Amino acid sequence: MPVTTTRDTSELREIAKELRVQIIRLLVEAKSGHPGGSLSEIDILTCLYFGAILRYRPDEPSWPERDRFVLSKGHCTPGYYSTLARAGYFPDEWLMTFRKIGSPLQGHPDRTKGPGVEASTGSLGQGISIALGIAIAAKIDDAPWRTYCMVGDGESESGQVWEAVMSAPKFNLDNFCVIVDNNQVQQTEPVEKIMDLAPLADKYRAFNWHVVEIDGHNFDEILAAFDEAAATKGKPTAIIAHTIKGKGVSFMELSPAWHGKAPSAEEGERAIAEILGGTK
Repeated sequence: MPVTTTRDTSELREIAKELRVQIIRLLVEAKSGHPGGSLSEIDILTCLYFGAILRYRPDEPSWPERDRFVLSKGHCTPGYYSTLARAGYFPDEWLMTFRKIGSPLQGHPDRTKGPGVEASTGSLGQGISIALGIAIAAKIDDAPWRTYCMVGDGESESGQVWEAVMSAPKFNLDNFCVIVDNNQVQQTEPVEKIMDLAPLADKYRAFNWHVVEIDGHNFDEILAAFDEAAATKGKPTAIIAHTIKGKGVSFMELSPAWHGKAPSAEEGERAIAEILGGTK
């Protein structure tokens, strides 16, 4: 069944708002999980899955011609699973089983259990290497599909990330797009305090990547960046998405405390009211 997509940014913003609410609800139910990075990534995932960028068939998850997406920052599954459910890979009811024993939706994605999941990730730095291999396989087979991978800025402190970044241009992987969710905060402190990545865009350029810098919460910029990546030939594209950790919930924004802590029921109600009120 074809997936309903749109390039209407007002519609995409509404989808993202609904997904933010879903993120909060499943975290409250699970009483554990990662809200900050899920809220920062969701506008990008919304454009990727519902903005006519990613080609996929939820009723045929292994469709050979599908584009592939790998969430390298694998702890941010609340946003990922909410997106997959909205795309039709599994019913919304599954989301309320998040992190429970026996659930296919564990804290980190498992490709053997979660429909639509391309790679089991969570060991930071490894997802981009998996995605690199997938893109190389497509290039060898002269396959038309593309590979997308989202990495975190804190994750980008891992050396394995840079080995993959160095390798992609060597193989002329113009079918490969990496999105850096540059949300400024990692587990305990701001990224620049733990290990400053600046100048991040220049580093990708130095490794011979095509680079696009955007506001990762501006839907026009996100869509245009994906279009530019698809049109770029001869080298991979890195989209440096400047985002806000915890985006949409004022008491979570840019706060390390909300890296891996679920909101209480009362905090969840406050967060949802704020998201629906559009105050952020």
